[in-house]
Amino acid sequence: MKTCLLALIVVLVSGCSLIKKRTLADAPPPLLDMEEPLELREEPADETARVVLSAGSFTGIYVTSGATSLDALAEGGEGVLVARVVENSPADLAGVVEGDLIVEAKNGPKTLVPKWPSEWRALEIEATSGTIIDIVVDRAGSERTFSLTTVPRVRAPERAAVERFREEEKVGLVVRSATEVEARSADLGPGGGAVIVGLSRASPWRDAGLKFETLIARVDGVPVAHPQVLIDAVRARKSGETLALEVVTDGTTRTVVAPIGRRATEIREVSIPLLYEYESDRGRSETSILFGVFKHESTSAAWHTRLFWILNFSGGEADRLVEEGS
Repeated sequence: MKTCLLALIVVLVSGCSLIKKRTLADAPPPLLDMEEPLELREEPADETARVVLSAGSFTGIYVTSGATSLDALAEGGEGVLVARVVENSPADLAGVVEGDLIVEAKNGPKTLVPKWPSEWRALEIEATSGTIIDIVVDRAGSERTFSLTTVPRVRAPERAAVERFREEEKVGLVVRSATEVEARSADLGPGGGAVIVGLSRASPWRDAGLKFETLIARVDGVPVAHPQVLIDAVRARKSGETLALEVVTDGTTRTVVAPIGRRATEIREVSIPLLYEYESDRGRSETSILFGVFKHESTSAAWHTRLFWILNFSGGEADRLVEEGS
């Protein structure tokens, strides 16, 4: 009796030592079926077309997003931050300085509450030389108003490199910011628009007719002044709902009703210590029964089975294709 009890204790202690410490993932894994063509990773070659675009007017103000982090960018907030003021420019003469936060701009009867740099650039392009623009800035918590008179822009600004953004929870999408040529052809300011450069093979947007290099210009009627506008709209919708997208494909503008999906779920692990254990992770699975008497491992390319710790069987894909007719 004592021997059996001792054996049971040994087994239980051994079983406890075999129980793995589990740590839950903080974020979902990347989508395995995301397709991102290599040729769409290159910077679009439209510089020749960009430098001959109408330059618009010049204020001497270069802005960036008022958000200080990606989280703040997603949370929103008004205002664009003055990143640089050109010496002797209209903005310099008016008293605008680096670090000011522009919270409002008036061009005649038109009032802009900017959030994205593309909106400020669109204002500069629309304003003719000699236009008076009144701006309200937040400077160290105090509001100030300045009036500046635009002058002709004599050359195009420096080209801005495109950025990439991912959405892998509901749609399975990778977009990049549009180039100035693409954005302005869609009636957006430079930096606006979102161009599709990646799609999950299971993305519901494929069935809606969206494809690589489609430019998304508006979502539910709101201009996509930055790719984050699109990402936020997707995140705000529930599975089964839709978004109305105004898109440009091969020069043609149309409206698409795009459905919102969701992540698939799966049982990734089952464990009865010592008796049975199953684990699955990104295409690899492992099954163990009765202290490992039977153990089977498999991936998409190969498998291995062990029986009684001494019999081993393996298999998998060969290094050749099946001959026709075999």
